[in-house]
Order: sequence, then C-alpha cells, then structure tokens
Amino acid sequence: MSAEFISRIVGMIAVAVGGVFLGIYVAARLEASPYQYAALFLLVGALVGLVLTPYITVRPFVALRKRIRHAPAQQILAVVFGLIVGLLVAGLVSFPLSMLPEPYSQILPFATALLFGYLGILVMTTRQHDIFNIIRGRLPGGKDGQAVESGRSQSVLLDTSVIIDGRIADISHTGFISGEMLVPRFVLNELQHVADSSDSLRRNRGRRGLEMLRRLQDEAITPVRITDRDIEGVREVDDKLVLLAKQLHCPIVTNDYNLNRVAEIQGVQVLNINELANAVKALLLPGESLTVKIVQEGKETGQGVGYLDDGTMVVVAEGRSHLGQEMQVVVTKVLQTAAGRMLFARLAK
Repeated sequence: MSAEFISRIVGMIAVAVGGVFLGIYVAARLEASPYQYAALFLLVGALVGLVLTPYITVRPFVALRKRIRHAPAQQILAVVFGLIVGLLVAGLVSFPLSMLPEPYSQILPFATALLFGYLGILVMTTRQHDIFNIIRGRLPGGKDGQAVESGRSQSVLLDTSVIIDGRIADISHTGFISGEMLVPRFVLNELQHVADSSDSLRRNRGRRGLEMLRRLQDEAITPVRITDRDIEGVREVDDKLVLLAKQLHCPIVTNDYNLNRVAEIQGVQVLNINELANAVKALLLPGESLTVKIVQEGKETGQGVGYLDDGTMVVVAEGRSHLGQEMQVVVTKVLQTAAGRMLFARLAK
C-alpha cells in the first residue's frame, strides 16, 4: 500500500471521529437528537478526510523532499544558517518582550521568532553567493564587476560543447588555464541525457563528452570540480550558464557560436576554443611558399583544394590536374572568415 492510501484511511477515520464529537456538540447546542447530527458529521468528516488528507500531509512532504533532493547543497546550508541566525536574534529580542504584560508577553515573542527566522532565511538565500565567497576568502566585487580573489587564480565554467569537443583536455595539459575548471551539475546532466539518446550520433557525442570529462578529472594539470550551483526558474542550459557566470564572476569556455554571442551581449567574458585555435595557427603571408597535398577539386574551374596540418584550407589555382600529389605552392591571398583562415595559392614555378 502506498503512503497516500494509508494517509487517506487514517485521515478518514480521524476526521470522522472528530465529526461525531462535533455533531454531538452541535446537537446539544440546538437541543436536537444527537444521533442524526453525529451520523451526518461522521459522513461529512469521513469524506473530507478521505479526499483532503493527502494534500495536507503526504504530498507537501513529497514535494519538500523532492525540492531538497534537487536543491544545491550550498542553498540548503544557506537556509539552515539563515534560520539559526534569525532565531538567535529573535531570542535576544524576545527576552525583553516577555517582560510585557499579557497578552503581549505571549504573542510578541512567538511573532518575533517567526519574523526574524523568515528574515534570516530570506537574507541568506538572497545573498548566499556573496556571503559564501567572503567565507572562502573572496571579495564579491572588484573593479568592473570582476571577482577579487585572495591568492587564487580565476575559475572558468565549461559548457557542454567544449567538453564534447575534447580540445580543452589538451589545452589544460599546457597550463594555459591556471584556475579551477567548473562543470555545473546541469551541464553534466545534459551530457548524460545526450549519451542516453536514441540517435546514434548524439549518443556517441554524449559518451565522448563523458569520457573527456573523466580524462579531464584524471589527467588535467588544472583541477576540475563538479558544482551543484543551479539557477532556479531557468530551464535552458545556455541561459543558466550565462547567469551562473555572472554570479561567479568567471568566464565561460565554449566553442558554441550562439552562446558566445549571447554571453557577450550580457557582459560575460567568453573564452572560445575556435578563436584560440585560429589565433595559434601559423601566420602565412602572400609570397611565402609551402608544400600541400591536393586532395579534391575546387568550386571554380581548374582549382584544387588541400589542407595544412592545422586544418587550414588551401585553394590552389590550376591544381585540379595534380589531384593526389604533393605540390609546392606560393600563397597569393589570405582570407580570414568567421569559420577560420583560408589560403589562396598558385603552383610554384
């Protein structure tokens, strides 16, 4: 039997018994037959108890348990700490109030405990991030809204796309990221959801992301931490990331173009892996020569296309007749696009 069914039976019996006594009391006041009123109130009480008991016992408890289970540990700690502080303040205020004449000495201390307990929870949950940052040794505000940390490097937030991409693991080995890498719990949940997808491509991407995350935790020089911080009332993962980055005053590491633009619009710093990859590519100027293997035809007549080791596309004029061959070419033009760098070249004489 379920807890809700048991609560209905117990509630029906309890309210029915209470209805009998209430019926006898009403009958005595009206000087009527107690049996009729007792039977009537018994039936009404049994019906009310059967229907309403789960809504005031089991269901609120289940909802509270579910909320606590999904709430970040920091938020639960903030509620408890705020309640304790509020009740301590209420205890100090209630002592002089208890000296007042009745009924004030009985009502005001109780009302004070409720008021300061609520205020303690409200203040602590509203400002929990700043308060816990101070406890950890950080100041909540620095110049231009940046966090000022005491002897610590700046943390970065990782999004789903950059974990699946995998290049962040190699970057972390180089030591370029000096702070802690934070992976929010909702990003980990999204990775798991992708890994459980019925679509084979999405499933493979999700499993690759989970494997990369494990590799980051095991091999990276930079520490990786799963954070339980969440943003209530927001469903989209990208929106949660941006708001969380603003709260933590730390940048987002991503290669998602849309997230990049949305975060920049809202004033959040973004470290884009694709932009980093383009920045570290070898710089070639018009007139320089290089060797490239022509692997496919170009869009224009006679063109051939090859690729450098870093993935840069090289379009070779009159290269179509040399498919599959490594040719010496001379760079004629360098084109920088949003997707990366493209080189135009001609065959060396």
